[in-house]
Amino acid sequence: MNLRSEQLEAHLARTLAPLYVVHGDEPLLALEAADALRAAARRRGFAEREVLFANQHFDWSEFLNANANLSLFGDKKIVELRMPTGKPGTAGAAAIERYCANPNPDNLVLVTMPRPEGAAWKSGWFAAFASKGVMIEVMSVHRRNLPVWIAGRLARQGQRASTEVLEFLADRFEGNLLAAYQEIQKFSLLLPAKDLELEDVEQVIANVARFDPYTAAEALVAGDLGRYVRAIDGLRGEAEAPTLVLFALGATLSVLADMHRGKPPEHSYREHRLWNKPLQQAIAAAPRRFSRGAIATALLRCAVIDRVSKGLAPGDPWDEFLKLGLSLHHERTA
Repeated sequence: MNLRSEQLEAHLARTLAPLYVVHGDEPLLALEAADALRAAARRRGFAEREVLFANQHFDWSEFLNANANLSLFGDKKIVELRMPTGKPGTAGAAAIERYCANPNPDNLVLVTMPRPEGAAWKSGWFAAFASKGVMIEVMSVHRRNLPVWIAGRLARQGQRASTEVLEFLADRFEGNLLAAYQEIQKFSLLLPAKDLELEDVEQVIANVARFDPYTAAEALVAGDLGRYVRAIDGLRGEAEAPTLVLFALGATLSVLADMHRGKPPEHSYREHRLWNKPLQQAIAAAPRRFSRGAIATALLRCAVIDRVSKGLAPGDPWDEFLKLGLSLHHERTA
């Protein structure tokens, strides 16, 4: 069974499966999903908990032993397997498949890991997890959905905000949901009024927006010039390496060029290592937005930025990123 994180509460009200895998790249939502699972297990009598960290030197026999050994007092047990890299290796894959072939009905196994990449989606160990457990994919909250998410969090503490305030908060929280959660909690302490005013919010809140290169790439191909400029400025302020930004933009534009040539996008995603789902969704609509010639011109600009970032041509790569966005925006076809 596959669940989104927002479906977990309703699921746990009905049942508790013996195995859950929480995977994704949104730390706050992953933490909340794991907390909800632990709480549901405790309510159902799982009194013991054993936590295993599957790092580079992890002995995977510990995972099998933890699930094979009976509790000293006969209590049901939570076995929490944390996989920080999301790559179990050969020994780990074998152990996972072995356990899933004969799971312990008296244990609850909770696996937390990053979102799988590439071939991991079709690996035997991931398929074994999927066949025996509930897979909870923790998706990042897209910018367009962020005002609704913020409104929901405010409602939990008895507060409301206008569309203007929600959009103001979304601009400052984008890409940093954990900081957003912390800032929203401040409102319940510092702004007791039910209806939040923009002036009061501005006095309390810090600008905690964070961007990664794929946010910039998504905004670029979505045709959202304002968001693209904010992302580039944010990356520059965070001292992100221009080469990483260029990789994300160049790979995204290369996928679009492939799509204009009729190449299936799944092949291009694999070739250019683009696994970011919001970015893939933006790319899917982009060929209607930009002509083949516009994409080709943008790729030539990327080649110029590459030379600038390596000191082989004069200029500032961050200024060139902004020029890239402006030129592509002016060449939009839709």
